[in-house]
Formats: sequence, structure tokens, C-alpha cells
Amino acid sequence: MNTPPVTREQLVIDAARERQATVTWAEIEKLQLAVEWVELHPGDEVDTTVEWGMRDLEIAGDGAPTIDEGAVAEFALAIGVSTDSGRLYLGDAVELHHRLPRIWAKVTAGVVPVWKARKVAQATRSLPEAGAAFVDRALYFVLRKCSFAEIDRQVDQARAEFDPEAAEERRRKAAEQRRFDVHLRDMTHDGLVPVTGMLDLADAVALDERIAAKAATLDPALPLDVRRAAAAGMLGDTDTDTDTDTGASREVVLYAHVRPDQTMVDVDNTRTMITPGHLQDWCQQAGTKVTVKPVIDLNEELSTEAYRPTDELAEQVRLRHPECVFPHCHRPSGHCDLDHVIPWPFGPTATWNLAPLCRGHHRLKTHTPWTYHWEPGTGFVWTDPHGRRHIN
Repeated sequence: MNTPPVTREQLVIDAARERQATVTWAEIEKLQLAVEWVELHPGDEVDTTVEWGMRDLEIAGDGAPTIDEGAVAEFALAIGVSTDSGRLYLGDAVELHHRLPRIWAKVTAGVVPVWKARKVAQATRSLPEAGAAFVDRALYFVLRKCSFAEIDRQVDQARAEFDPEAAEERRRKAAEQRRFDVHLRDMTHDGLVPVTGMLDLADAVALDERIAAKAATLDPALPLDVRRAAAAGMLGDTDTDTDTDTGASREVVLYAHVRPDQTMVDVDNTRTMITPGHLQDWCQQAGTKVTVKPVIDLNEELSTEAYRPTDELAEQVRLRHPECVFPHCHRPSGHCDLDHVIPWPFGPTATWNLAPLCRGHHRLKTHTPWTYHWEPGTGFVWTDPHGRRHIN
């Protein structure tokens, strides 16, 4: 009997299956390495008597091992994520290994995908040990096919049964999920900014009614969506919100730079470029207070004899470096400490020797073997405890 020839299509599909299997087992092995890394850096060996030092981090639920805070960043960079994401990954691995052993067994056997098991781990982290065990028993044999809604249902049932006080507190705090975000960092080149939020129903209805009423007063030739967007930006235009000195109901502060040979205006604090006409429209809108501030030369070398930088020096450094300078960290520099790269008083309080570090990475630099320096043409170069270099 002749064997039919192998077609190109069969070769491609077989190769795709092989690559997928390789990826699956690589993800499983990475999760196992995360557990081993935590075991190699137990949190109970941290010296908690050092003020402002490294901490014993609880990265999973009750009864699971803790980790030395100083060990998180190195593993995070090894798998190519931020410190926060690395801490979450390590916590998921520990939660699965120590508190969800049945699901862990399904994951390591390749039956349940890592990403879905991590979803469960993140949901059970706040449960007591008995609650986590309940979810483990309820889901391990159906997790491969069950929905996210079923995962949430089992976790809620476990919380209600094994930690009723926490269940009530969770319901009470649900209202604190409300938020309203203006994503300036995501502004398009046309000057459009996405807005997202989560409002209480009554507040959402009131807001919708107010925007609709305001939009109805605008030029009817404009599309309704455009009028509603403009109305949202005019919500502060009331008598009670008006500046008594200028008559303005809102203030717009921009760091705008334009050169004679440049056709676009560079707006620093929105990280984009707009046309001069667009900038003019912003400044000429009725009820807008325009604040003109001295231009800060980002290339000028400023310094002070004091330990703390002057306001001008601090603002210059934060404009030069909009985020924490640790690799993969995106915390805005406005919420960061200004660190002396070469520790003061050996290094001056000067433009070239200051960099924004979020509090966690500031502690990492101060209390662990991690070091960093600036290399012209390269950027900030960090060196981990094992001598590996990481460039931000």
C-alpha cells in the first residue's frame, strides 16, 4: 500500500502544532522557575529593623511563602516585565503552587493554560486558606473549559462561606471602584484625548443629562458626538467655578516649544505635537485662563549647594525624565523621588546627577547591590546583583 505524499499544508500545520507545544511548555517551566526563585529568596530573612529598607513581601494568600522585596526586580527584568508585573507573576506562581495544588497539577501537566490558572490565582489571593482550597476543589477538573463568570461565582461563594465579613466589606467598598480618567499620555497627533471612567448610576445619569443639555445649546450644524465632547469640556463653565480676577472658568497650563523652522508645536506635558492653529484654539476658547510660564531649558545645567533641589531644578529634571528611570517602570516622575545618581554629598545636586525613582526602586537602589549610572548615547544603565546590565 502506497503512503500518500506529505503535502506542504500538512508540514505547515504540524510545524504550527510543534511551535505551540514549545510555547506551552516554556510557559509552564517559567512558572515553575518563579516558584523556585521565591524559595531561594525567602522574605523571612529580610532585616526589617532597617528604616525605609527592603520589606518582607506577601505576594500570595495566607499561608503562602513571602519573598525578599529586593529579589523581585531581578526576576521581573529576566522575564521582560516591570517590577510590579513581576511581583504579580511571582505571586500567581506561589498562589498556585502552595494554595491551589490541584489546579497547579493540571497546569504542570499541560491541561490548563497558564494564563487561565493565573486568573484564578489572582481571584483567590484575598481568600483564607479554606476558601482557596474550596475553589481549588471546585474548579480544577473543569477549569480548562469553564468561563470567567464561573470562576468569579466560585470565588464569591467561597468568600461568602469562609469569610463573610470580608464579603460584606467587599460589597461596601465596591463603590470605591469609581474613577474618572483623562488619558493625556494617549493623546493623538490631532489633539484628541480618550476618557474612561466608572460612575455610580445616579452620577452617570446626572452627568449624561448635563452633557445632553449643554450639547443642545451648541451649533446644531456640528455632529451630536462632537457637541457632546465639547460639552464635556465645558462642564466647569459655571458662575461658581469662575476665577473672580480673570473671569476664567478653567485654566490650561501647557509647556509648549516652537522654533522658527518648525511647523508643529511640541507640547511637553501631553507628549505630542500639534499645529499652531490648534494651540491658538485652545487659548482663545471663551472662559479659558492662559498661564505663560518661563521656558525651562532642558539642556541647561542647573545646580544648588543644598541637598534638596530648587523648584526650578526639580521641574527641569522631571521634564527631562517623565517617568521613573528603572527599566520597564512607567510611574510618572511627578510622583517619584528625585535621587542623586552619585549619592550626595559625593555627587552634587545638579541636573546631570538627579533622576526620578519611584519609592520602590529608590529603596532597591539604596538598600541592595543594585546600582545605576548614566551613559551618554545609551541612557541609564542598571547593574543587578549578578552583574548583568539593564538599559532603560
